[in-house]
Amino acid sequence: MRKLRVLVLTPLGKGGRGGIDRIMDEVRARLFDEPPQDLIVEFAATRGEWSIAFSAPLVMLAALRILGAAGEKPDLVHINLAQDGSTLRKSFLARVTSFAGVPYVIHLHGSRFRTSWERANGRKSAAIKSFFVSATHVLVLGTAWRDYVLSKAPEIAGRIKIFPNATPLAPERGFAGSGADIHILFLGVLSERKGTPILIQALGALKDTPGWRATLAGNGDVKGANAAISALGLSDRVSLPGWVGPDEVRRLLGEGDILVLPSQDENLPMSVIEGMAHGLAVVTTPVGAITDIVAHERTGLLTRPGDAEALEAALRRLIGDSGLRERLGKEARAFHRAHLEIDAYYRRLLDIWRRAARARIA
Repeated sequence: MRKLRVLVLTPLGKGGRGGIDRIMDEVRARLFDEPPQDLIVEFAATRGEWSIAFSAPLVMLAALRILGAAGEKPDLVHINLAQDGSTLRKSFLARVTSFAGVPYVIHLHGSRFRTSWERANGRKSAAIKSFFVSATHVLVLGTAWRDYVLSKAPEIAGRIKIFPNATPLAPERGFAGSGADIHILFLGVLSERKGTPILIQALGALKDTPGWRATLAGNGDVKGANAAISALGLSDRVSLPGWVGPDEVRRLLGEGDILVLPSQDENLPMSVIEGMAHGLAVVTTPVGAITDIVAHERTGLLTRPGDAEALEAALRRLIGDSGLRERLGKEARAFHRAHLEIDAYYRRLLDIWRRAARARIA
């Protein structure tokens, strides 16, 4: 039997900074280490790391690959989807895929996809619905996203699957006791959407509380965040290194104690999953699919979006209670091992690809 060909569409490509590309890079690594005997899997970027102007030629190159202009057509196209421009690019490629007689899978990652669909006019909204209805499978990251997509396209009830993000499980770690400087860690774009102004406000309220330091690692408004930290007199306790690569992320997670992400909206953030994998005590907000993995007082602490006082109280509580930090971290790591481990994710993804591609051949 010949091997099935799968083409995976990602936004930025290998080494991309976004969550979609990061998890697809984990899949690439496993395809290299444990190549499936019955699949040939290739990747194509559709947005690229450069100016948005360069996305058009990347989209056309992807379309040519789908049509088999430079070789064999794929048996399946896996479409990683966000909102706005991503939806435009991917819905066009979905039409090309259908024209080529190839099935496709939608994998919805975008945190603002709901807002994007809601503000679409009638014609655009109908086109988005058609995009979903024509998919062989639709993968979403959590319950809230499944329910939303089904409210817009109930026809796909039998084809939609909850497929949460995943990361490798980190080695078991020790826990900092009383007397140690507790390291508070934020990983993500420094922005209002990710809640960094609220986090900085909460850290300012903790200025006179001893025994903590913080690292806010990520791109975005680094200059504005630095100015706010300096104005609060926290420059000696809060580090803003900018965007850091995977090795540095692992180092920070390995030495961190608390992972904080006070987002206004999310899909299912990789930083929270990584924090759980490393056994950190997680403080985040109940937005997107986060409540599927973070149960308040069990696998983390949840605070209301935009509530700096509640965030300060949660951080203060964790700084002062080593037993709570350890319990939440251990529960989070156990949940990750059972539900969010990348090896199980990889095997499940291969199974979805096989079934979707063979359905076309049959």
